[in-house]
Amino acid sequence: MQSADFRIAAKAVREGIAPLVDFLYPPRCPVCGAGIMDQGGLCTDCWGRLELPAEGSEAGIVAATKYNDVSRQLVLALKHGGRISLAGMMARLIAARLPETCADTVFVPVPLHRWRLWKRGYNQAALIAGDLARLRGGGLAVDGLRRLVRTPSLGGMGAQARRDVLAGSIAVSPRAAARIAERTIILVDDVFTSGATSWECVKVLRHAGAAQVIVACFAKVE
Repeated sequence: MQSADFRIAAKAVREGIAPLVDFLYPPRCPVCGAGIMDQGGLCTDCWGRLELPAEGSEAGIVAATKYNDVSRQLVLALKHGGRISLAGMMARLIAARLPETCADTVFVPVPLHRWRLWKRGYNQAALIAGDLARLRGGGLAVDGLRRLVRTPSLGGMGAQARRDVLAGSIAVSPRAAARIAERTIILVDDVFTSGATSWECVKVLRHAGAAQVIVACFAKVE
């Protein structure tokens, strides 16, 4: 089955089972718990509490929202609460702020180490990247980057310490190298905090020959 046919079939399946899912699990706002129209959305009040990031706050970064209490709860619900339907909403908000892309653009998620992936069961950045690729019609390299080392939490570390911990911990997958060279890469993550992880990813993507790398995230700490 061709990729376009697969996407059409997958969409039909999702739309077909949606009424059953809504019946068994009535849609609720993941932030405040209020009843809403469909899965993966927000109530009106919580929508209004999302904040746009400052324009041009940092070159090479596209963020859908500013990191605040609402976006934080959404990220936690996706990352640790199993609310994977939120990935689609996050992707739509990111897509609305991305510059124009083309069919040669490749979406690459920030990787998880295999043990963390095994424990969580999914990589939230990969879910968002997949939805972005479907929305924009670009390529998707879920395994474009690999975590070679299971690094500790970066919380509380200074900028240089974060860079030192991450140095050499991320690499381009040999299987994806040809898809990255001379392409525009959209590096996708849920949250941009200090930027240490993102910039390590950008560094190795550029070293692998990427023509341009844009960091795209749902929420950005400002």
